[in-house]
Order: sequence, then structure tokens, then C-alpha cells
Amino acid sequence: MNLAAVDIGTNSFHLIVVKIKRGGNFEIIDREKEVIRLGEGNVGDIKIISPGAQKRAIETLRRFKNIADSHKAKLRAVATSAVRESLNKNEFLLEVYEKTGIEIEVISGYEEARLIYLGALKAVPIYDTQSLCIDIGGGSTEFAIGLKGNLKYATSLKLGAVRMTQKFFPDFIVTKSKIDKCKKWIEGELYHVAKEIKKIGFKTAVGSSGTIMACGLMLYAKQNKESSFLKILNNYKITAKNISEITGIVLNSKTVAERKKIKGLEPKRADIIPAGLLILQTIVEKLNIKEIIISGYALREGIIIDTLQKENRLSKKPKLQDIRFESVKHLSLSCKYDQKHCNHVAKLALQIYDQLSEQLKLKNECREYLEAAAILHDIGYHISHSQHHKHSQYIISNSELLGFNENEIRIIANVARYHRKSHPKVTHKEFNLLNRKGKNIVRKLAAILRLADSFDRIHKQIVSAVHVSVKDNIIIFSPEVKNNPDLELEKWSFNRRKSLFEEVFKMSAKIEVKS
Repeated sequence: MNLAAVDIGTNSFHLIVVKIKRGGNFEIIDREKEVIRLGEGNVGDIKIISPGAQKRAIETLRRFKNIADSHKAKLRAVATSAVRESLNKNEFLLEVYEKTGIEIEVISGYEEARLIYLGALKAVPIYDTQSLCIDIGGGSTEFAIGLKGNLKYATSLKLGAVRMTQKFFPDFIVTKSKIDKCKKWIEGELYHVAKEIKKIGFKTAVGSSGTIMACGLMLYAKQNKESSFLKILNNYKITAKNISEITGIVLNSKTVAERKKIKGLEPKRADIIPAGLLILQTIVEKLNIKEIIISGYALREGIIIDTLQKENRLSKKPKLQDIRFESVKHLSLSCKYDQKHCNHVAKLALQIYDQLSEQLKLKNECREYLEAAAILHDIGYHISHSQHHKHSQYIISNSELLGFNENEIRIIANVARYHRKSHPKVTHKEFNLLNRKGKNIVRKLAAILRLADSFDRIHKQIVSAVHVSVKDNIIIFSPEVKNNPDLELEKWSFNRRKSLFEEVFKMSAKIEVKS
């Protein structure tokens, strides 16, 4: 089954088309975005959707419908701030239906916040943490506080990048006087909500949509001058200091032409970004937020999840408790390879990791990286056997592993790549992109993965467990076997692959077979 979701926002319209997988997972198979500026011509409240905006909206929605139909996807369209406020809302909805066949759902600010929280749950590992989700759109800003899928607070304020631009920067020129007036207005609108949010409390702050994404992209471009292209923004972290820094750069660029020169900023957002960043900066200041995690999913993904839940497809309800493991599993199921072997290698690798925790001196999340790399280490097989380790690395690096940030995905991809053949080297481009800490993690985890893989050399799961002991500077690996096989190939493979382990841990590695 395929589903399509359309987010009809004040600034832009977004479409995603997804293929529903087992267990409620979904894969995005198509996406489109179009800047519409549905609220153009209005100052403050959005009273009228102009004829020009209506025309652009209908043309875009007709195109979106054709894309959804080409995928045989059931389409659900949701409208937010601009439509719910407009006085000619009903005329607009009727015209859209007559000309496109799309029946638009106009949702409340509360419902918008709820759907955004659902989307964030699928993209960022916040299920077990009381988290505040912030989504700054063109016409409004949504706030939601949730824990374990249960919403504790949700609201929407008429603070949006387009709305504030039209009210305070109508000519798109930034001056100190305009900045001061805009900021004062935002503070006034935010006062009661900020008080309530601080009263309820939250541990983690998550941000989504245009303004926050734009801030993250500009920050990444500034910090990575050699390569300003960021493949995966999901789970990217920006601090309050970062936000202040980027806001300063933008506000010092007085005109649209100057702002278009800022690296990482989408040119179409250059006119409304000052107002958007003033909203973001004020929220961060008033709520004492130290860091925001960016969610690549928001309203449109929340629409997909909500659709599945409403249709009560029990076998297809999304699992939100462990999105990191679910995303790894989802990627593994999409590739043709020996999954039984890889899952068994993952089991053996974790046994070795747990028994060597004292020697490893790694943080808890590294165990998760090892498990992910072990499950995925052979997914490149369906491209080529001889170079499958490199293909596995490429597939992982360019996949959307939700819940992991770009650096974590790069670590997992490198660990999978080095399960065979050459050792990690600084001359290898992808390995060299990691910092010193990341390189150390990859070496240690790859060393373990190589040995775990050697214990299932013939893919028959003959070795059921591995026991590890340390004696006189020698680490002894004792594979537990059934029916007393000679393990000749496993021994041979172990001795071929142990050199990286010995190099990393500066200890000898030895295999002793026990029944």
C-alpha cells in the first residue's frame, strides 16, 4: 500500500509519497516542495487567500495529485494556519476540490502540534524522554510536549516567518528599529506559552521545518567550508550559541541580495529568514534552551503515521519505541543478502563486545553502532560479491537511518566496510572524514566485527556462542559448538582476520575450541 501526504502551509506546500512496510515502517519514494506564499498580501492575520495565491495553489495541488496517482497512492491533504484563518476558506476549499479532486482537511493548531510530535517520534530518539517539539512555519509556530507517545501539552501561536516578515519587514530590508519592534512583538506573543512550558518542563528540545532547517544548513556550511553539502540533517544538533551566531550573520545582511550570498541558505528563503530566526532566537532565550535536535520529519510524516493509526491496521502501526533499531531493520529488509548470517554475526559481536567492555573503554551507544554495522555488513552483496564491503558502506552512508545523526551513520558505515579486506586507513576518504574519536571507535568495532564474522565463515551458525577470557596479555576466544565439528574454516578465517584486533588492543588473540 502507498500513501501520500500533503502539508498545505502558509509559505510552501510539501508532498511525500510513501510505501508502507511491515510493522508500520514506511519508505519515502517521492517528494516535492513548492513555495506558494498562500498568505501573501496580508499583514498580521491572514484574512484573504488572493486570486494569485489560489491559482498557484491549485496548479501545485493538481501536480501533486498526478504524482500520487502515478504511485497509486491514497492522498491525504492537510491545511494549517493560512487556510484556517482566511475568510474565503470555504470558497478556496471548494475550488480546490472541483479542480483537483482533493478534499483538504483544515486542522487546528493543537492538532497540527500533535501531528508534528508524531512525525518527530519517528525521526528522533525521544520516545522515552519528555521532549518539547518546536515547529516554526510560515504562518504559525507549534509547540508540543510529549512523553512515550502521549501528548502533555500542545499549542499554536500566530508567529510565522511569513507573517512576521509582512508585519515588520514588508520591504525585506532589515534595520535595527524593525528588529527591535519584531522581537518585542514575539516576546509578547510568547509570554504565556513560555510560562506554561517551563511549568510543565522538558528534558530535550526538538525543532523541525523551514526556519530551523535553514539555520542548521547555514551552520553546517559555516563549519564545513570545504563541503557545504549536508546529506542528512536529521538528528543534527544546534546550540543556543550557534543560533545566536547565525541570526547575527543574517541580520547583518540588510537586503535580500546580501542574504542570498550566505552559504547554506536557500535563495527562496532569503526574504523571510530574518523574521524566522528572530522567532527561533527568542524562543531559545525565553525557554532557556541550550540545544535543539533537528527532526527531518514533521507534519507530513505525522499525517502518514496518523493515517495508519486511524485505519487501525494493527500490523502496520508504526513502532516508535526504538526507531534506531527499526530503521536499521527496515534497511536490512530492503536488501537481498543472507540476513540469518548477519543477525547471527550481530549476536556474536555483541557477546564479544560485552565481555571486553573493560578493554574497549567506549560509551554505551557504541554497542548500538556495532549491532547496526553487523546486521548491515553484507547488504552490498546484491551489487557485487568481491567489493560488497565497499558497497555496504555506500548504501549505509546514503540511507536514511532515522534516529542516527550523520556522524553516527558514517561510523556504522565504516565499521561495516572494514569487516573484511584492508584495515582502516587515513588515505580512505570516508574513514578520514571522521574525527579522532570516530576513527578510534571504528577501529575497535571493526576489529570485533571481523572476528565475529570469522566464527560464521560458512554461514551455517555452527558456533552458537563465544566466550572471551584474558590471560597473560592474551585474549582467548572460545567458540561454543555443537556436534564437535572441527571448525577448520573458522580457525583459518579467525587467524586471517585477527591482525586488526591485535593491532588495536595491543594484545595477542588466540582461538581455543570447546564443546
